[in-house]
Amino acid sequence: MTAAGIAQRIRPFFSFHTLFFLILLGGFLLRFICLDLKLLHHDEAIHAWFAYELVTKGAYVYDPMYHGPLLYYLTAGMFFVFGQSDLIARLLPALFGTAIIPLVYAIYRLGYLDRCQALIAALFIAVSPDLVYFSRFLRHDIFQLFFSVLVLVALLAYLERGKMRYALLAGLAIGGGMCLKEDMPLFLVIIAVFGLFLLWKRPVPIPRTWMRDTLLSVLLAVGIMAVFYSSFGVHPEILLTGLEKAYTHWAAMHGMCRICGPWFFYILLFLLYEVPIFILALFGVIQFADRHNPVPSWIARAKAFLAARRNAGEGEHSPVSRASFIPAAWNKKELFFLFCIIWFLAALAAYAYIGEKVPWLIIHQLLPAIFISVYLMGRKKAVFALAGCIFLLLLTWHVAFIPADVNEPIVQVQNSEDMRLVMALIDVSDSVAVASENYWPLPWYYRGEGWSRMHFYGKIVDEGTIYSVDPDMVITHDQASFVSLAGYEKHTFKLSYWFSIYDNENRLPEYYVMRDGKMGSINIDVFTKPGLYEKAGISLPFTPYPSIS
Repeated sequence: MTAAGIAQRIRPFFSFHTLFFLILLGGFLLRFICLDLKLLHHDEAIHAWFAYELVTKGAYVYDPMYHGPLLYYLTAGMFFVFGQSDLIARLLPALFGTAIIPLVYAIYRLGYLDRCQALIAALFIAVSPDLVYFSRFLRHDIFQLFFSVLVLVALLAYLERGKMRYALLAGLAIGGGMCLKEDMPLFLVIIAVFGLFLLWKRPVPIPRTWMRDTLLSVLLAVGIMAVFYSSFGVHPEILLTGLEKAYTHWAAMHGMCRICGPWFFYILLFLLYEVPIFILALFGVIQFADRHNPVPSWIARAKAFLAARRNAGEGEHSPVSRASFIPAAWNKKELFFLFCIIWFLAALAAYAYIGEKVPWLIIHQLLPAIFISVYLMGRKKAVFALAGCIFLLLLTWHVAFIPADVNEPIVQVQNSEDMRLVMALIDVSDSVAVASENYWPLPWYYRGEGWSRMHFYGKIVDEGTIYSVDPDMVITHDQASFVSLAGYEKHTFKLSYWFSIYDNENRLPEYYVMRDGKMGSINIDVFTKPGLYEKAGISLPFTPYPSIS
């Protein structure tokens, strides 16, 4: 067969739709394979516990500390149908995280991205370390991000087709997002401000029925919020007090700087995990500004123009066209990228200001950066993007698929793999006393039948209380513990761990390459009666679960 014949045969395998499907499949696999490889994070365990309480007792009331109700109702539904486990708890985050990729296809079909832009944007979403990691993580943010993009797609479809159903879809997505987290209004404010700009300047046609459709979509969103925040009418008082409670709580958290960080915290995360996307996004902003605002380049262009005139001679035709000074024409694609730039910069500024600095919030800044990164996607940028995906994939593998304690800021405060040994000991104990305020994720892992063996005190207690229970095993914080307990062996384990900037600040270039070093941790002392390790099948001296340090 000739080379031309071979090319003819394989060309269908490299069609746009085939490539997009392969990217979607890759994103699906990265989110679903070995989904329960790591123990639930501290926050994940709490969220799973609340969903378990909802499905077993029907008990839920909105508490702004734990964000909105939709995550708990959706997860409770999964538990009701499929049972409770780490795997089931993480299925919906993985599904919603994967579902963001087809929304890129919808934006392409609406004409706001070309084929190359859609493929690169989808690929970045599929392999991004942050998007993969937090799609394998039971938190509200990946759900919220899905609904944010769905709002965007619905509004773009509404502008294109003027059908009320797209406005209602936007209302549905807004209601879902507002039932997840208290920072969803930030995205809605950005949408609203840009909508006012469109109404004022009218750069694109606005459907004549926009006022009616907006009102109906708002009513739908408010109705969804009322149903979920009132716990389907069980707690109607939340409709009156919920907004004030949310504002009071999160304003206090911002003021006390509970989880502090510098204003450039998220820029550091971009440079740690998403550097190819960040570079392309910054370049995209510069390209956009150059096309639509010639002021920054007037001086250089003026010099070139004058030099050309001088070389050509007075009165002769200049080789530099004055047309080069005219900004690029506005069209719907340019308006889409303008919105993404505003979204990106506003999100960067807002989250830089907000006192709570936690790694999962980067995904709300990352997604608009991905769209900006594909602006004017030519051959050179595409090659750079594809090469950058190798970097992204390596980091995704490191943070999501290594069954060890990894020294990475992305994990925030992750439960240590040491806890698998601790739980192996609990499994063969008849009675366990937990005399510490640090004990999550144990309530989740010993829910139901395992609960009867657990005695949670929430703090250190005196030895007399311990001996009165006569447990097989005692767990305490190592900083509030006993020197010894008569009749018990003592070993220390890590409960949770985190990246410590203080222990790595003098070796940051080495850390960036090696991703190792000393970690911060919360440690627990575990007291066991003689023979418990042998009963659990653990040989002494034992080797704790590995960590990358």
